[in-house]
Amino acid sequence: MAKDQREASTLDASGGTALLEDAGSGTPQDLPPVSPVRASGGRFGAVAGFHSNHPLAALILQRIALSVGLLFAVSLLIFLGVEALPGDFAQTYLGQSATPQAVANIRADLGLDRPAPTRYVEWLGGVLQGDFGNSWASGQSVTSQIAGRLGNTLFLAFFAAVISVPLAVGLGMLAVLYRDKAPDRLINIFSLAAVSLPEFFVGYLLILFFGVQLGWVSYPSTVFSGMPFADRLQAVALPVATLVLVVLAHMMRMTRAAILNVMSSAYIETAELKGLNAFRIIARHAAPNVLAPIITVVALNLAYLVVGVVVVEVVFVYPGMGQYMVDAVTVRDMPVVQACGLIFATVYIVLNMIADILGILANPRLRHPR
Repeated sequence: MAKDQREASTLDASGGTALLEDAGSGTPQDLPPVSPVRASGGRFGAVAGFHSNHPLAALILQRIALSVGLLFAVSLLIFLGVEALPGDFAQTYLGQSATPQAVANIRADLGLDRPAPTRYVEWLGGVLQGDFGNSWASGQSVTSQIAGRLGNTLFLAFFAAVISVPLAVGLGMLAVLYRDKAPDRLINIFSLAAVSLPEFFVGYLLILFFGVQLGWVSYPSTVFSGMPFADRLQAVALPVATLVLVVLAHMMRMTRAAILNVMSSAYIETAELKGLNAFRIIARHAAPNVLAPIITVVALNLAYLVVGVVVVEVVFVYPGMGQYMVDAVTVRDMPVVQACGLIFATVYIVLNMIADILGILANPRLRHPR
């Protein structure tokens, strides 16, 4: 006579695997695991399954989605900020003696008599198509005017980055190599002095010594289309030097701090016990393990080179985006102000997104999950 058997279904706490237990033998028998996607059901389950199966890709897509959402939020803040600015372009354009009817006609021609939400939707729709509208002051396309100005700003930022990034990383590694010695102290003194001085003060000092007294470079820093490359480099020498001095100190100090943070690790001590050269230990073993914070700092300073050039361009009368934005604010040319603000915000957000993605890719625990 066969024994009565009963089956009890339980769940394995570690993986959610269903077990059938034979009452007579007490031996558990594994059933196929329940799919988390199917168990959760629907779109949420699919997202959860993708996140668990592809954590690296999920993090990257999350950063991209957050950046896109932040861009839309910033566009709304820029529009509302411009709307809240005091003064009226029509009144400024026509003068104090303008009649109310003339002011109303100008406002109607510019579309300022329509509701703000309608104007924001139309402006955002044009931006998504690459059309920033027309300048109120000149009547020309803002997109065509910005193209040349943005090229000048990127030219300035590119050469400042080419000089400052390798120099900052190299000086940071040198400070770690000779920490608490004369080179390290000199580098710290220089970096503190550079951080303490505002960029406009540094710019005026460079103009005084190299532009006025020595006469090595020209002032103001004027560039134009068709200008020879050598003359263009000479024209941007002082603005580039100012930007390099401003961003160099921050990147250098953060590089030094990040490398020093891992110098007491066990694998660094193992490399030292093997008799490896100190510079080789820093360059081959310490530096690659602090890429994520270094990349973040470099990206933030690269964003500053594009976004924070307003003061430098005004000091050197450089025809870039910063100078263009200041001129537009002076005459209340709001389409230009909105376009410049959105471009600056886009550059900053995109560079931060790239830094986040590179930091994720540089993390071996995310590249090779267990």
